[in-house]
Parts: sequence; structure tokens; C-alpha cells
Amino acid sequence: MSKKNNGGVFIAGMLVGGAIGTVLGVLVAPRTGKETRRIIGKSAQAIPELVEDVSTSVQLQADRLSENARRNWEETLKRLKVAIAAGIEATQVEAEEQFARDITVESNSVEIKKQ
Repeated sequence: MSKKNNGGVFIAGMLVGGAIGTVLGVLVAPRTGKETRRIIGKSAQAIPELVEDVSTSVQLQADRLSENARRNWEETLKRLKVAIAAGIEATQVEAEEQFARDITVESNSVEIKKQ
């Protein structure tokens, strides 16, 4: 993946890492149980928003990847059409040249038989 495609993943990682760091920091901090539970409760209330942010980031990233894949497919299809057209043209030219060679050989054969 390129650096520009990693933006959404990086943001999601930062959000998840921040949430995990906050929870771990609260759990190991020297606070009373009641105060720690209150802080954990507030953190738990923030989880739906965090999930929504991560979901949005992932959706944006998926949309970008989908658009890139579609664009790459269209470019590949164009190159394939050009290659097929070139192959058809080369085949026609070769067939015409072979036909001309065959006629020349036949003409020479007829002339040899006449002599």
C-alpha cells in the first residue's frame, strides 16, 4: 500500500491505541476504586463514538481502494483493447503478405510450366 492509502488505517490505529492507553493508564493509576470506576464508565461511554470514527475511517479507505481498483481496471482494459487491435491488424497484414507471396509463387509456377 502507498503512504496516502495508509491515512485512514493510521488514524484508526491512533484512536484505538489512545483508547487502550487511556484504559490502561486509569487502571494502573493510584486512585480509589470509586474514582477509577467513574473514569472507566466515562471511557466506556466514549466507545460508540470511537467505533463510529473507526468505521467512518475504514469506509473512506475502502471507498478509495475501490475507486483505485476501478481506475486500474479501466486502464488495463484500455491497454488490452489496444493490444488486441494491434494483434488483429498484424494478423491481417501477415495474411495479405502471405497471399501476395502465394500469388507470386503461383505466377512463377505457371510461367515455368509455359516454358
